[in-house]
Amino acid sequence: MVIMDFLEKNARLYGQEVALVEINPSEERDRAITWRDFSLIENTRPDLPYRREITWGQFDQKANCFANLLLSRGIKKGQKVGILLMNCLEWLPIYFGILKAGAIAVPMNFRYSSEEIEYCVDLADVEVLVFGPEFTERLTPIVDHMKRVKMMFYVGRKVPSFAESYLDLVNYCAPTAPPVFLEETDYAAIYFSSGTTGFPKAILHNHKALVHSCITEQAHHGQQRNDVFLCIPPLYHTGAKMHWFGSLISGSRAVLLRGVKPEWILRAVTEEHCSIVWLLVPWAQDLLDAIESGKVDLKHYMLDQWRLMHIGAQPVPPSLIKRWKQYFPAHQYDTNYGLSESIGPGCVHLGVENIDKVGAIGKPGFGWEAKIVNENGEPVTGDEVGELIVHGPGVMLCYYKNQEATDEVLKDGWLYTGDMAKYDSDGFIYLVDRKKDVIITGGENLYPVQIEDFLRSNEKIKDVAVIGLPDARLGEIAAAIIELKDGVTCTEDEINQFCQAMPRYKRPRKIIFETVPRNPTGKIEKPALRKKYCHGRLVEAQTSN
Repeated sequence: MVIMDFLEKNARLYGQEVALVEINPSEERDRAITWRDFSLIENTRPDLPYRREITWGQFDQKANCFANLLLSRGIKKGQKVGILLMNCLEWLPIYFGILKAGAIAVPMNFRYSSEEIEYCVDLADVEVLVFGPEFTERLTPIVDHMKRVKMMFYVGRKVPSFAESYLDLVNYCAPTAPPVFLEETDYAAIYFSSGTTGFPKAILHNHKALVHSCITEQAHHGQQRNDVFLCIPPLYHTGAKMHWFGSLISGSRAVLLRGVKPEWILRAVTEEHCSIVWLLVPWAQDLLDAIESGKVDLKHYMLDQWRLMHIGAQPVPPSLIKRWKQYFPAHQYDTNYGLSESIGPGCVHLGVENIDKVGAIGKPGFGWEAKIVNENGEPVTGDEVGELIVHGPGVMLCYYKNQEATDEVLKDGWLYTGDMAKYDSDGFIYLVDRKKDVIITGGENLYPVQIEDFLRSNEKIKDVAVIGLPDARLGEIAAAIIELKDGVTCTEDEINQFCQAMPRYKRPRKIIFETVPRNPTGKIEKPALRKKYCHGRLVEAQTSN
């Protein structure tokens, strides 16, 4: 079985039913008009709100059209096609069109700079690049450097000179499935790592991994035909796409919301009747802050059908879920753990029935194995901290063109995640921190996530990141970069007093009030913080020695 089988089944059974909706609130021209006043397919009228939708039948046909376009241009099985798009109605049909052609889809981060785009295109051997208007300026200076790229398709109206119009070309291609035979062991997609240790690594997956992620997602969250999934995170990331796979396997509708303002999220849930919403920690915090500050009033929204809120991509502070349940007591809650190397979320998950274990990432997911090992690869005992490793059908095949990096993390079929974790007495897994983020101060191991969770319980703190700074005497000290809630004042002395409840060795030695940077998937950009704050300290420590 291959991933496109689900799409083709939905087209046969539910061809006239809506599959995808795109909403871009920032492009609305008339705020008095609600999104649902206009359900026009391919809505391009400038005087109407930007809401578009396609049916399952149209979705499948559009994928077929793009597959046939690629084949007509000589693209063969196994060649790479890059996707550089913001979330839009075209994104998923393009992705599936690539797969239907037997090619390998290569989604790319929409935040990549020109240099990073060029690097990733070269690393993944991309020969075709599909991009949108947001990337023209970044591509212009590197077009002549991307020697391997044979053709570029532009998804938009004002086509740059170095590209062809995707919108015009696909209209002339056959909407029937191309005669390409594929098996589950065939290569399907290359995703990129977050690049936290330099430039990203290319992660290769086959169709078996994609199919398993569909099955795992539905097993965890029970998507049914009447569910509506609100998808906000970027589709280039395995997390967003693999959670949407629950909609794919159940033939249910999904809404792509381009914007994260609390009122936009609540409005989309109301007007599109969304029942499942996947949030990142910052968005959930912003929504709660907006409720508590009075910026949004829940009585203005219809939210009874919203049954599940789940979070992934980063550790979830228990204090956040406690606040959430105060305002949404009827919600099921789940958290999902995964990596792009394990085809996204689900290799470990909490389960909606385990709300009493908030703070844990859970137990091995459907079809997965997981264990915690010490430096010798032996299982840990008791509450000993070790590295989390996982095994299952979604483990990557390799880091493309990087055997050395592959050998470091793939051992006897087990993926070494680089995340430090421990068990509780019931066998639930708790993340402690990233292996590379552990701070060693005076011979003691500090785990920043534990300190961050404690600080987030302070009602004045919106977000926090803890990093290690070089220190001549202790080797490293913990520094807390703290982002306060809007309109709140707080002093360093207040934070230090608050931290008295922690063991002395865990207390941050330096407090910095500043915005905490996060990437599009919600992860704290600690490399950027280290680069900003560590250099002067490193020089100081070296001088002292």
